[in-house]
Amino acid sequence: MPTVFSKIVAGEIPSYKVAEDERHFAFLDINPVAPGHTLVIPKKEVSYLFDLSDDEYTALQLFAKKVALAMKKALPCERIGEAVIGLEVPHAHIHLVPINKESDMNFFKQKLSLDPKDMAEIAENIAKNIG
Repeated sequence: MPTVFSKIVAGEIPSYKVAEDERHFAFLDINPVAPGHTLVIPKKEVSYLFDLSDDEYTALQLFAKKVALAMKKALPCERIGEAVIGLEVPHAHIHLVPINKESDMNFFKQKLSLDPKDMAEIAENIAKNIG
């Protein structure tokens, strides 16, 4: 059964796409911990990040780096934090979160609810900074 992330990649569920290549997809988290919180996934359905082959894992991390560098240019933040939790959706994914302090990476705090127009603008600003 396809995961919600596979349905996003297939276009069956709308998303705020930030970047895509033949093997990966990056989109804004709809329940962000900070504006610009982005999810980076392999298009291939693999439940657990560390079940990816070495090549797949390395390629995903390099794609995430490209997205993080674009986020840093597009968003007002000190750094881009990276987290792998992997329990919410059974599809390997990396959280990239704009941060100014360590507590900005708190996944237990109340999630934000941003206006769709703001989400679209954030996604567009990140996308145009992809190198």
